Amino acid sequence: MISQNTIQQILSRIDIVDVVGEFVKLKKRGASYLGLCPFHNEKTPSFTVSPAKEIYKCFGCGKSGNSISFVMEHEKYTYVDALKWLAKKYNIEIEETFATDEQRQQQQSAESLFIINAFAQQYFSRILFDTDEGQDIGLSYLKERGFREDTIRKFQLGYSPEQRDAFTREAMGKQFNPDLLVKSGLVALRNEQYVDNYRGRVIFPVHNHSGKVLGFGARILRSSDKAPKYINTPENEIYIKSKILYGSYQARQSIDKADECLLVEGYTDVVSLHQAGIENVVASGGTSLTPDQLRLVKKYTKNLTIIYDGDAAGVKAALRGLDLALEEGLQVKLVLIPDKEDPDSYVNKVGASAFNQFIQRNKKDFILFQLEVALKDAGSDSAKKAEVVTRMAETIARINKAEDFTKQQDYIKQCSEILKIDEAGMHALVNKFIRD
Repeated sequence: MISQNTIQQILSRIDIVDVVGEFVKLKKRGASYLGLCPFHNEKTPSFTVSPAKEIYKCFGCGKSGNSISFVMEHEKYTYVDALKWLAKKYNIEIEETFATDEQRQQQQSAESLFIINAFAQQYFSRILFDTDEGQDIGLSYLKERGFREDTIRKFQLGYSPEQRDAFTREAMGKQFNPDLLVKSGLVALRNEQYVDNYRGRVIFPVHNHSGKVLGFGARILRSSDKAPKYINTPENEIYIKSKILYGSYQARQSIDKADECLLVEGYTDVVSLHQAGIENVVASGGTSLTPDQLRLVKKYTKNLTIIYDGDAAGVKAALRGLDLALEEGLQVKLVLIPDKEDPDSYVNKVGASAFNQFIQRNKKDFILFQLEVALKDAGSDSAKKAEVVTRMAETIARINKAEDFTKQQDYIKQCSEILKIDEAGMHALVNKFIRD
């Protein structure tokens, strides 16, 4: 049996256009790809591949599925053989293991968590729209933020009532396992009593690429010095924060079509921009970008534009983890929203057209922006300036894919000119970091 770790690696690396393209000549048509169906004889192409949805479909014979089912159908492989073929294609080492009782239990737990989350999402949406409390508190808050009902429904936003165990009683009435309810983060055990964890909060469901609910973000509405503004789902079998970008399910087609992914910090930034018609946007949740999140972006585009607040904290947040983006071969730009604004407030203030114009006018190359910030911090201190040279050489060394050689050389030239140092010396320093 192939280990779950190997399967997850395969799933995270699959590019359906790349897989199907091994067997079918594909031509890009809009956001999708078109080719002659390999499963029946046809002269006019009716076989489409959608990288955003990660599916194929033939409108002639009706066959459809994902990368794994395509390989199974085309090569007549079993599920395991198809996984092995994909592992070989993407140079993934296969770990084979027998399913232990613990592994079977983890799989069952994951499936149960998806069911619980789907139930919870429907419950929170119903409370928001169909109860007096939901309408008076939750819906009023969202509408005060400027969110239309169609936007609220698109993101499946909801509300958890103030009553301490309203959701808990409803969930347990449906015979959901109390331990799994606690693991999901929806319920907490306090003083030997099960109570709602998100009461009095607006709920933001977090989806995977196929639209299943992985977990939730819950924003407090009442003023409190003790309670955190947001509570997020704890890590469990299906909610792994380092592998999630909020809004990726809603944004995937727009990212593919625009060939650019906009990255913001928070839930409301994503929702506001979508409502304004800017839909190729996801949120990191304010954490440093991880390799898994960057690979998720790379499935749809190589162009990543980071949009963060213009204050000092925003600048620092924007720079976190972006060296990894260079290693993944992404083209990274940065935009800082004017001080005291965030993407949510700014798009509502100036409108979609002006917001887009601002983004296009103020995009800065990540490496040159990093250099600008570092030099500003260094001031006239020669020792600190020397540290900047070293830091920039280390950053440029991360651009080390064969196809990015020209880009690396351009950065060496530009940074040498800005730093007023010998280009050959910068070359040598970059090469030293590459060797090391």
